[in-house]
Amino acid sequence: MARLKEFYFKEVLPQLREQFSYQNINEVPKVVKTTLNMGVGEAIQNIKVLDAAAEELTLIAGQKAMINRAKRSIAAFKLRENMPIGTSVTLRSDRMWYFLDKLMHVALPRVRDFRGISAKAFDGRGNYTLGIKEHIIFPEIDYDKIDKVKGMNITIVTTAKTDEEGRALLSLLGMPFRS
Repeated sequence: MARLKEFYFKEVLPQLREQFSYQNINEVPKVVKTTLNMGVGEAIQNIKVLDAAAEELTLIAGQKAMINRAKRSIAAFKLRENMPIGTSVTLRSDRMWYFLDKLMHVALPRVRDFRGISAKAFDGRGNYTLGIKEHIIFPEIDYDKIDKVKGMNITIVTTAKTDEEGRALLSLLGMPFRS
């Protein structure tokens, strides 16, 4: 069992149940899935950039990344419908817990001048989205082998009904929010 998952059941769940006075254990918020998304705009001119991004995202997530295609044509961006423009991975269960543990305790502290992440990026339903400017903060990425530093979005989907519950869940799990 993943270390963070074990920590959730032993420490976080009882604290959340007490804090929000839930009657039923199934009311307590939990993390459902984590989605990693890397938009690669340069893929319009050079498809090899997209392949490299998908390979790097697969290394980071530990699960094969899928290629996202454009839903509609946009002339201003020289984009046609069905052109490959990004890559994403959805993690659930143990892979999700391993990734979150790595994100909170290894990758985020490696960010230059790190003072914590914003607590304002909740969507109103307890889900959190985090933007990362440099994907090289993950230990799986070899700095010498990449051609360009890329950014990525990480969305953590929870069963929390409000932002307050979602923030409490992620804080107790160890997410380094700015004070």
